[in-house]
Amino acid sequence: MCGIIGYTGPLDSKKILLEGLSQLEYRGYDSAGVALCMENSHIRVIRHTGKVSNLKEGCKDITEVSHCGLGHTRWATHGGVTTENAHPHRAGRVTLVHNGIIENYHQLTTDFHLEDKLHSETDTEVAAWVLDHIYQGDPIEAIAKLVGHLKGSYSFCMMFEDHPGEIYAIRNVSPLVAAYTRSGSFLASDLTALIPYTRQYFVVPENHIVKLTSYQTQLFDLDQKEQEPELLEVNWNTESAMKNGFPHFMLKEIHEQPDALKNTILPRLVKGLPDFTDDQIPDDVFKNCNQIHVVACGTAMHAGMAARALIEPLLRIPVTVSIASEFRYEEPLVDDKTLVIIISQSGETIDTLAALRLAKHYGSKTLSVVNVKGSTIARESDYVLYTHAGPEIAVASTKAYSVQLAALYMIGCRMAYVRECYSKDEARDFMKELLDAIPAMEAMLEKKELVKDLVSHLIQKPDAFFIGRGLDYAFSLEGALKLKEISYIHAEAYAAGELKHGTIALITDQVPVIAIATQEKVFSKTISNIREVKARGAFVILLTKENAQIEKGVSDIQINIPDINDSFTVFPIAVILQLIAYYASVGKNLDVDQPRNLAKSVTVE
Repeated sequence: MCGIIGYTGPLDSKKILLEGLSQLEYRGYDSAGVALCMENSHIRVIRHTGKVSNLKEGCKDITEVSHCGLGHTRWATHGGVTTENAHPHRAGRVTLVHNGIIENYHQLTTDFHLEDKLHSETDTEVAAWVLDHIYQGDPIEAIAKLVGHLKGSYSFCMMFEDHPGEIYAIRNVSPLVAAYTRSGSFLASDLTALIPYTRQYFVVPENHIVKLTSYQTQLFDLDQKEQEPELLEVNWNTESAMKNGFPHFMLKEIHEQPDALKNTILPRLVKGLPDFTDDQIPDDVFKNCNQIHVVACGTAMHAGMAARALIEPLLRIPVTVSIASEFRYEEPLVDDKTLVIIISQSGETIDTLAALRLAKHYGSKTLSVVNVKGSTIARESDYVLYTHAGPEIAVASTKAYSVQLAALYMIGCRMAYVRECYSKDEARDFMKELLDAIPAMEAMLEKKELVKDLVSHLIQKPDAFFIGRGLDYAFSLEGALKLKEISYIHAEAYAAGELKHGTIALITDQVPVIAIATQEKVFSKTISNIREVKARGAFVILLTKENAQIEKGVSDIQINIPDINDSFTVFPIAVILQLIAYYASVGKNLDVDQPRNLAKSVTVE
């Protein structure tokens, strides 16, 4: 969740670290700091609460050039938002930054008698003092010993006072990438911080130690034997991580969805059929399972729920969608005949990763749908389907949701074809209709001014409700999440047919209700449910198809989507729901891209 940047080389490390932290702001944070190794080997630490801009202001008086340093943005877990709790932490000869959580820090405090040494409330400072206690002059040896004392998740990046110009790092779960260039050696928690300097990098393997110097980057296992890193190349350009004239990353990424869908779908379309040969996913994976279990968190889970509503009746096999954080504790009914589909934008979500490992323990085949090449979930899955969405900077996920849906729809179509639920012509028709969803999304982008105008009523109210039936209900869940996470309006989604079983008690005069009615088989039922809330004074915003036959007075505002197949209305509806949330946040003068308390990559439980 926090951001890490490290650099050693001939350039000005202060400038590189501060620019890198600015690139990592989207991950979510509440304080920031840097540690600079000065020419006399003295390590200077500067920390501030609030934005990176505060840290930049605090660094203005540093005129001496440093060529090695660490930077960090902290998202508070242990201890409040204070300067003392901000990273980096100094402990004797060790200066350290950390992403993750050390679960046994209380025990370590007692075991190493650290009570009188601690200046903060953090688990990170405890780890730093333990490392200083262990350290006998060999950083790699000390780090390898430190791991044996720790329980939890972590990415540690460290400098040792008697090894100037060197940076060391190790990780368990929490992501780290590293690179060597002609301009020096870099490491970061996210590729976006490295893109200005290199397109070639490697993902630091779990429980491996990285040593960075100005002239090389080395990788060691815990037995201190040097290893050869697996080099990867970034498949998107620097401009993808910039706003390119848009006021916010979120609006830019909403507009990028049609192209993102093309990047996900078209390379896997062979003679009109979905084909995963290049992804090395054999048809046997789809033929030999007797159930599907989708595991994900947040927006990715909502993509899974929409896909379930499509795939289960199509294949006539059980499809279960589980929240990843619950999956690992509920003794799930999965076995070697289960296909477990893991969904994660970052490929590092800790709850989802733990669920993946549990599924493998039960003998299930695992197929991950992820966006980040070389991520932990991608590497540990039996099979991986990359979504090729490019970088998603805004905390609220938009294009990741759409491409995850597209990938799941393609999986469903391929499964239907190889299991003979679809003929070749039916599978081709399905893919044609999936492609038709792309211009439908583009048509919705042209209605953004209409959406901008309608939110004026929404932002005046503390609550909002989303209702729909079948697939429309699955869409509603994501719409409610988007609205609450960036506008802070309390929003809930309900299956429209359940209103009369208690929920309708929440409907009061002029309360906003966003109603989705795109599914023909339940259309009349949904309209009846809309009438129920309208009769109780609700302000209804109706999302439906252009050809829908609806009497006047059913809604206060109606937004029409193109007349496409019911199974694919999620794609244009997603654009409208995202725009509603976006303009609600803008209308309330909130930080759209970095909503409070949230982080992009969730690597703590």
